[in-house]
Amino acid sequence: MSILRPTRWAAALDRHAPLPEYPRPQLARDSYLNLNGVWDYAFTGQAAGPEGSLGGAAPQVFDGEIVVPFSPESVLSGVGRQLQPYEALWYRRTVALPEGFVPCDGRVLLHFGAVDQSCRVLVDGVEVGRHTGGFLPFACDVTEAFAGSLGEPHELLVEVTDVSDMGYHARGKQKLDRGGIWYTAQSGIWQTVWVEAVPALHVDRLVLVPDLPGGCLEVTVHAGGMPAGASGAVGPDAPVARIQVHDGGALVGQVDAPAGTLARVPIPDAHLWTPEDPHLYDVRVTLGDDEVRGYAGMRSFGVGRDERGVPRLLLNGEPYFHAGVLDQGYWSDGLLTAPSDEAMVHDIATMKDLGFTMLRKHIKIEPLRWYHHCDRLGILVWQDMVNGGTSYRPAVITAPVAVPLRISDRFYGLFGRADVEGRGEFLREVDATVEHLHSVVSLAVWVPFNEGWGQFDAARVAARVRALDPTRTVDHASGWHDQRAGDLRSLHVYFKPFRVPRRRDRRVLVLSEYGGYNLRLEGRDFSEKDFGYKKLDDAAALGEAFEALHRDQIVPAIPRGLSATVYTQLSDVEDELNGLLTYDREVAKLPADLVRSVNAELRLG
Repeated sequence: MSILRPTRWAAALDRHAPLPEYPRPQLARDSYLNLNGVWDYAFTGQAAGPEGSLGGAAPQVFDGEIVVPFSPESVLSGVGRQLQPYEALWYRRTVALPEGFVPCDGRVLLHFGAVDQSCRVLVDGVEVGRHTGGFLPFACDVTEAFAGSLGEPHELLVEVTDVSDMGYHARGKQKLDRGGIWYTAQSGIWQTVWVEAVPALHVDRLVLVPDLPGGCLEVTVHAGGMPAGASGAVGPDAPVARIQVHDGGALVGQVDAPAGTLARVPIPDAHLWTPEDPHLYDVRVTLGDDEVRGYAGMRSFGVGRDERGVPRLLLNGEPYFHAGVLDQGYWSDGLLTAPSDEAMVHDIATMKDLGFTMLRKHIKIEPLRWYHHCDRLGILVWQDMVNGGTSYRPAVITAPVAVPLRISDRFYGLFGRADVEGRGEFLREVDATVEHLHSVVSLAVWVPFNEGWGQFDAARVAARVRALDPTRTVDHASGWHDQRAGDLRSLHVYFKPFRVPRRRDRRVLVLSEYGGYNLRLEGRDFSEKDFGYKKLDDAAALGEAFEALHRDQIVPAIPRGLSATVYTQLSDVEDELNGLLTYDREVAKLPADLVRSVNAELRLG
């Protein structure tokens, strides 16, 4: 029997206005209408295709109320019901735009942070958009749907299907038959829904890339709603954007540049961003009548050799050890959705206080506010891509934890990637993920594949990611089935002592998962099951084992080339009881001083 303890933030949740914060900190406007809160919901048993096809008739009667953006499987949604394959989940609410919300000749955009997996959006019964991909945002232009009736209510319907791990779509750690390292499958809207009004000509996207050698911030302003007569996104007819960079209240750089072109804004004597000093610059962009606010950090990532010729990760041109923790981003009451902005801050700030300098965001794309908090608080991020593919074979994804095994990922069928459509979808989502998170200051490493889950052509995928973003490091295959590509030699070690490999490698050596020591705390556990890699009986034994692991195996490996570690994990998740924190985040299993003292030894020099 499962025990679901809510987090402390659940008690303060306003079900009519959960997660009210502006969801996009690096492209912010004043025109903002948050649609989180109470919606109607209904499950329908319509027959859908094997990939969850959409297009059913909306229900005449709804089942009850759901709190958006929490999935119906979560406690905080108020529903507690799992969407099954071949069912549809419907959402309904009314939306009325305030008078004066839309500028003259402006556009109205309806944004969804994430909807798992496929959805169809209707306004007053008319379809305005579709999307497949449960971890990436999308927007619908609903200008015509709302035209001529500002202040009047409109019916907003969202139809959702989710085949979870029964198809090839990205699903992450979700599984309909949950257990062990696989978690409760969830569905539906799980990130903020919001409306904004923009001028006809507006900023659609900002790309912010620091250039330390050049002493500037590279800014590309992508325009939406190009004016009539413009020849395209770039060229002599392209509209001109004004880009300003401020440090505190002082203007430090300004450039006027055509939309769609790379502008170089000088940043003299740049104040560099580091985890120890997470300095950020304010960015303001004006394009026609549109004004947006954002921020950037001046830093660089890369790989290079230290004074002894050992390959190392670099931060701002200097070797820097990444002392990380695996962060699944699951919550006992909200599943994939944090119960509040404060809760997201708690996890990041707690790990930083314990001495960690990096979070590996594991098989999940968080709301942009999470990355914002990493940027401003100062902690590095390794970003996993979200895995998909059909059923995985234990011999491929599980056996290598105990038996050395490296299989060529050109054998698509072995990795659940025989389907051409699924491989193509994954590549499109890789591209979209890089575009979506390109300007995040703290993001240091891309991780396309983990432990063979839906892996294919990892060397080519790593090259693809590098071409899209040459400013960051790539860990092409975390764990096993190394294709000898990317920047990192990335090992997972659980059931045996960690030793630095004898075979030399031009790549940087990282221990991208290890530890995972278990401690069950009665009353704080999820179920009677207990998954982990080494079970301890009490907190004292856990502390001794944690300290010995690092003293005997990890710290001695650093002079021999070890350049990053990722301890498993930040918190318990369902059957996994190997977190530093309990699932509800109420109890730390180890004394803070002990963890800080261990992490203080994880450094170079």
